[in-house]
Order: sequence, then structure tokens, then C-alpha cells
Amino acid sequence: MPKDPAPTTSLAKNTDGDQHGSPEDPTRDNTHGDAGADAHEGEETGAKPAVEHVVEDELFGALTVRLDVERGEVTVSGERVPRVELRRAEGTEGKDHVPVGTRDGALLTLTVDGADAVIDPAKGRLTRRSYRVDVRCAERSWRLVPDSLPGSRLIRSGARLGEFSSDGDGKVLVEWHEDAEPEALDAALGYALAAAFGTGAQPLWMTAIEMIGDLLPG
Repeated sequence: MPKDPAPTTSLAKNTDGDQHGSPEDPTRDNTHGDAGADAHEGEETGAKPAVEHVVEDELFGALTVRLDVERGEVTVSGERVPRVELRRAEGTEGKDHVPVGTRDGALLTLTVDGADAVIDPAKGRLTRRSYRVDVRCAERSWRLVPDSLPGSRLIRSGARLGEFSSDGDGKVLVEWHEDAEPEALDAALGYALAAAFGTGAQPLWMTAIEMIGDLLPG
């Protein structure tokens, strides 16, 4: 966790700006606004810089996904989706294997256009289901849960909406199901959760084989 993203058959894709550095500084990550200042500060202090990726979603247009690993913050914004912000409690130490730094819901704050929502990540153990993340907002519920090595499915109130993939660097891809009717809030939450926690997990039998292999001599 997280795993490599799924093949680029997704309906949402990163723009060219995410794939190339600026002409002035080819080594600089493609960040925007205050993220650029964070990048220079990170170079001086050794901290990981915040990054932004613009995704062109076929259903909801351009969305910006911003990930700040050091501060434990994820922000998703766009003209056609509500603004979603997920933050780790200030002053808490982040864990490297989780992009947002923690799976402890008590240390996380989630807002949708400034209104509080409830987020409840599972602890992440052996099974794929143990890596699920549940959200409750406006009397509805969502779940992002791994269903393959690279990807996780987004479910709203039992309805399967699409497959998200992200390897933990803030880049998110999604493939909406043909028979689904996702809403703008579904998209904003899906992108935010995928960026914050990564997606995908190996099945239990593969984990068991790895554990047995670690116990064998040589």
C-alpha cells in the first residue's frame, strides 16, 4: 500500500502539465500557486514539498488535487465539484506509508465546502477490506475499498460508482462505471480519499505467502 496505478484506460487523466517540468527549471515539480513556494522551502529544509496535479475528468472537468505530505493535507477543488479538504491534526507526526500521514480518524478533519463531514478509516491490516475508508456527509455514506492490486472502488450507499487508483504521490485516476450516475460530491470525495490514503491492496493469500516466505531460512 499504496500500489502502482492501473493502466491509463481511465476516463480521467493528468494534463500535460503534470508530466513535464517548467522550461525555467526542468527539475522542479509541476506545482501551482503556493505549492511552488512550498517546493522551494522543502528543498532547503529537507521536507517533502506539497504537490498539485490537475486532472481532466470526463464527467466533471478540470479538478486540482493538492497533497501536502508534511502537513498531512489533501485538497480537491474544481469549478464543477465542491471543495473537499482533509487534514491531519496539527502537531501530529505522520506515517510514511500513508500519504496523509495517519489512518486514525480521531486525528483527521474532513470538510465539504466548509461543512464538517465524518471520516472513519479502517486500520489497514491483512485483508483488503481492512483498508476501507468510510465517509458520512449530508445523511449519505461513501466507502473507498481496495478491490485489486492497484485500484479501489468507490461506493455510495451501496451503489458502485467507479474505480480509483493512486500510488500515493497525489496523482489520481478514475474510471467511472458505465451504468453509474456519479455526482459532483462523489467525484470530489473519491479523488480526495484516493490521494489521502492511496489505493489497492494485495489479496490475503498473497500476503500469507509473503509472511511464510519471510519465516523460511535463507
